[in-house]
Amino acid sequence: MNGLFQASLEEQKPIVIMYITEDRVITDRNIIVRKIHLEYIRAYCMKRGGLRTFKRENTLAVAKPKKRREGYA
Repeated sequence: MNGLFQASLEEQKPIVIMYITEDRVITDRNIIVRKIHLEYIRAYCMKRGGLRTFKRENTLAVAKPKKRREGYA
């Protein structure tokens, strides 16, 4: 998990996180990490269109985005 956060920060490329909100709703977010802290990640959220803070304890999974195939929408 930490490796993908660090790679997103250094390369300024998006990653996908599965996150559980304070209301206990599970959501997928495409983010670009801006700062890494011990207890949270500060990142640009493409879904919300702005900077957001994500608690590490609420992050369920982290992955690279799926590559789009040529010729597919």
